[in-house]
Amino acid sequence: MLNAVVAVRWLDDLQRALEPWPWAYTGAVLCLLALAAWLANFVTKKILLRGLRGLINRLPGGAAHGGRGSNVMRVVSRLSNVVPSQVIAAGITVVPDLPPPLVAFVIGACQAWAILTVTLAISHALDAANDIYERRPDARNKPIKGYLQVAKIVIFVIAGLSIVATLAGVDLRYLVTGLGAATAVLMLIFQDTILSLVASVQISGDGRVRLGDWIEMPSQNADGDVIDIALHTITVQNFDKTITTIPTKKLVTESFKNWRGMQEAGGRRIKRALYLDQHSVGFVEAPMLAQLEQFAVLGDYLRDKQAELQQWNAGLQAKGMAAVNARRVTNLGTFRAYVERYLQQHPGIHTDMTLLVRQLQPTTEGLPLEIYCFTRSTAWGEYEGVQSDVFDHLLAILPAFGLRVFQASSDAMLMAGQQRLAAAE
Repeated sequence: MLNAVVAVRWLDDLQRALEPWPWAYTGAVLCLLALAAWLANFVTKKILLRGLRGLINRLPGGAAHGGRGSNVMRVVSRLSNVVPSQVIAAGITVVPDLPPPLVAFVIGACQAWAILTVTLAISHALDAANDIYERRPDARNKPIKGYLQVAKIVIFVIAGLSIVATLAGVDLRYLVTGLGAATAVLMLIFQDTILSLVASVQISGDGRVRLGDWIEMPSQNADGDVIDIALHTITVQNFDKTITTIPTKKLVTESFKNWRGMQEAGGRRIKRALYLDQHSVGFVEAPMLAQLEQFAVLGDYLRDKQAELQQWNAGLQAKGMAAVNARRVTNLGTFRAYVERYLQQHPGIHTDMTLLVRQLQPTTEGLPLEIYCFTRSTAWGEYEGVQSDVFDHLLAILPAFGLRVFQASSDAMLMAGQQRLAAAE
């Protein structure tokens, strides 16, 4: 109380001393008000915030770098900007000889600044909430970033209307009522946001895309891992390390492939064919049969097959039919049996999933013998290694069955023959 009385007397003495100079006293009070606002800002940021930062950094997980403390400090730092503006708003009313419209404008500007500051603080608080949520184990399955971005948009729209109403000196309710006629325009302006919000709700609800998923969307040139799910866009880091951003609504209106099912199943499909020369397909004669019987994986197959064929052929002989009607073992059928048993014993092949070795429709490029199976590992490198190992072996073992692959040849061999003939002449 005593300090207030002393301050009032000091101001009165200052006013009497500056009476010969018009506006000098007003300028002096304005300088004192600016000094008071600066002191309030200094005390708030340099003392209170520094002490609060030290307290937060001592808490578990509150390290300023990368911890939740950095987000909390952003919120508090933003809120601290309200203090000097409120000092100016309260002090401008006691400055003498200022025009009332100027005083009203300064107070409105300070209130508008306070609204903007609080809005930015709430925005940082939502970011902090998202950072904390993403530490949850199930956060990648149910991201909330899109919802928080919608909340930010709503908050900034309300803050913008409040600032306009404050500066214009009108009631916010009347301003909102007046904007009712502009609803159609606002819908047109925010149509992408509305569509993205609906798409984001659908994506989060059915879990069709999650952080870390490998998705493939040729229409958007996307083939890689999802690294961010936001309101308007989903960011994909392609395998060539380029970045593709996909509009969120595209994942609802257009088709794409998500490889998460393959990763969760624990097996990755091999679907590849060997194109065999059909001229190399034939019956297995006795010398080759003796050689094939040495393959351990074919022992049971050849024994059962020969017993079946002998029984069938014996019935033909009893009917007096010619030997041409007899059934015989083929090299292609034996090779199919070998491939199937080889895959079943391969350590890299998932035998609990579908495993097929089948012939496809012959083409001008040969007879496709398709291998359809799944590897035990879904990792790209390991998958390619197993697939290469399988086909390396099959290509190398083909001659043992009297088979050969079909391959379109170039004119190199023809030219070499012509050169030999020319040299001989």
